[in-house]
Order: sequence, then structure tokens, then C-alpha cells
Amino acid sequence: MVILGIDIGGSQLRAGMVDENGAILASRAIPTPSDMESFQPQFHDAIRWLLEATALPAGVGVGCKGVIDPDTTRIELLPGALHYLEGLRLADLVGLPMDVPVFADNDARVALAGEMVWGAARDLRNVLMITLGSGVGGAAMVDGKLLRGHSGMAGMLGHLTVEPDGARCFCGNRGCLETVFSARAIEGEAWAAVRRGCVSSLTRLFSEQPQLASCRTVFQAASEGDALAAEILARATGKLAGALAGLLHVFDPEVVILGGQVANAGAALLEPLRRQVWERSRGLLGRDTPIVEQTVADKTGIVGAAGLVMATR
Repeated sequence: MVILGIDIGGSQLRAGMVDENGAILASRAIPTPSDMESFQPQFHDAIRWLLEATALPAGVGVGCKGVIDPDTTRIELLPGALHYLEGLRLADLVGLPMDVPVFADNDARVALAGEMVWGAARDLRNVLMITLGSGVGGAAMVDGKLLRGHSGMAGMLGHLTVEPDGARCFCGNRGCLETVFSARAIEGEAWAAVRRGCVSSLTRLFSEQPQLASCRTVFQAASEGDALAAEILARATGKLAGALAGLLHVFDPEVVILGGQVANAGAALLEPLRRQVWERSRGLLGRDTPIVEQTVADKTGIVGAAGLVMATR
């Protein structure tokens, strides 16, 4: 059996055929088209190439940012560069025969689906997943099922309020988690410090172009003993730990899985995060909830999308 997994990202559109063990048999990646007129033919060309290289899939899984109605595969909300897809059904865009089922959901739930079938959530029933990138995404499995909620918004953990009077978020709220812990938030703190001329290796390196200081360079500077970088990360990690401790009391998961580019920091993030979450949650939970990195090796979103088919069938 093969499954077609598709990830529609802001910069790249990736598709691949995946077997029942989660191995990618063939894949294609193209720059994400900038308008509908070019999207449809390029998307179909990629799918046609995969069909010729393998076979007709038993199902199709599609991951895409925004709010997706899993019952109809309709994209309900998709701000940003891919706004032109809003209101369309992903099943129609794929264009395969009607007897090939198409499953679709947002990218964070798709990532969790991959972990449910082949990764850290396998054989578990209650799991939280947080994706830490330019923003913060999230998903939850409750009693063995992906949690979607009444209008499909369940799991938007990045928009949990952690500072009621904090910075304005694009969603219209103030003080959302992703305004204090995300690659953008960490970079914003670093850029502001560099512009102020604070004593730091970041200022020496990026005084002329503060915007070149990335989240990765902040972690690197902290690992080399830079006090300012360490302070920025400690403050951000504390906010994440507080939010996560609250979520543990709400969901009581067996494990928390971290994905996304910021999670690639590894022990530099995980060790202080685990310690602070334990300190905040042990009183009621009375146990240590494991916080682990995403284990599905594929970072393209293809395997997770295929997992959505396996987890939903």
C-alpha cells in the first residue's frame, strides 16, 4: 500500500509517495506558486510524476497552514501568501479519482498524525504537540483522537494568552504565546538589544544589520557564554514553561512532543524547559510528563501528511 502525502508550505510545495512503514518511495518539491493560475498546473504536474513513478495511492493526506475543515477538506482561513487558496477544497485541487479518499488538516495536526502512526505518540492516547518555528503551532490527541473542536480551532496553542497586556498578535489578541516564544519573538528581542547597543557578541556581529541576527545565532551566542543572549532565552523559555505547565493541567497528556526549527536547539531548550515545567506542575500531577523531540525523521511534512490518512481511516 502507498499513500500520497502532500505539504503545502509558504515557500515550497512537497509531495511524496509513502509506504506503510513511513518510508518515502518517491518525492517532488517545487517552489510554491504565487497565484492560482500557476498553482493548479504545477501541482498536477508534481502529482502526475509521482503516479508514473509508483502507483495510484490508497489515500491522500494534505497538510496546509490555516484552518481546514477535515470533513470537506475546505480551506476556511488561510492568511498570507497562499490566501488565494482560501475557500477551495483540497480534495478538488488534488484531482484524483473519487474512490481515492483525501484527508486534510492544518500542518500541526498533520505533524502529530505522523507521530501517532510512526513516532513518539505511537500506541498512546493523550498527547500534546507544539511546533516551534516563526510562530507557534499546536495539536492535541485526546482519548486516541485528534482534537479539532467545534469550529476546527482546537490546538491553536500559539494563541494561548500568557501576557494579558502584552504585545498585539496578528490574530487580534494581546500577549499570545507566540509573541513571547517563537523564532520571531526571540529575534525581535535580539534586534532591539543590538539597536540599543547592549554589550553582547550579537551587537559586535550585527550592529550594522541587526535583522541578520537569527534565532539560531541567539542560541549559539548563549551557548558561548553571552549573557544577553542567555537572558533573552531564559525569559522566553520561562514563558513557554508557564504556558506548558498550564496545558498539562488541562490535558494531562502522557507526553509532550516538540517540533519545528526552534526545537532543533535540543538540550539548550529542553533541559531548562523540562526543569521549569516539572517545578510548576508536580504539585497536582505528581509525575514527570516527558517532553521529547519529534521523532519522525522526515521534516518535509510528507510523512506526517501520509500519517493523517493512517490515523483517520
